[in-house]
Amino acid sequence: MSEIKQIIRILNTDIDGNKPIYMALKKVKGIGFNFANVICNVLELDKKRKIGSLLPEEIQKIENLVNSRKGLPSWVLNRRKDNDTGEDLHLTTSKLKLTHEFDIKGLKKIKSFRGLRHAWNLPVRGQRTRDHFRRGKAVGVQKKKIQQAKKGGGKK
Repeated sequence: MSEIKQIIRILNTDIDGNKPIYMALKKVKGIGFNFANVICNVLELDKKRKIGSLLPEEIQKIENLVNSRKGLPSWVLNRRKDNDTGEDLHLTTSKLKLTHEFDIKGLKKIKSFRGLRHAWNLPVRGQRTRDHFRRGKAVGVQKKKIQQAKKGGGKK
């Protein structure tokens, strides 16, 4: 068995080489525990093996599988029936973040209910607004400032 590398780069993400393959793949943005499990099963990799012991060919196979999505069930992908292409996609790293931002901008542009809720910084998925989501807004009295004002005003 070859020596374990300390840092492995998979899909533009640096991963600690001492972690098991299954746990290490979850460090890539867009790969969760289900997708990591499917990758290990499809490529027949031992989930408990250290990711630092992978050969460059095996790392290339992982990247090819994530990018091509061949042999993967559609239910494990994170973007099924894409709005633009209609294909089943699996987005990772910066593509995932960028696509999410564009989706929200599109909702705001067409002024859908969800888009308006995003624009107003209100909860989008039906949560209550009576008690929550007040962080950062001026609500109530701040006792500290009032007490400091009284102390400062008395000395003058």
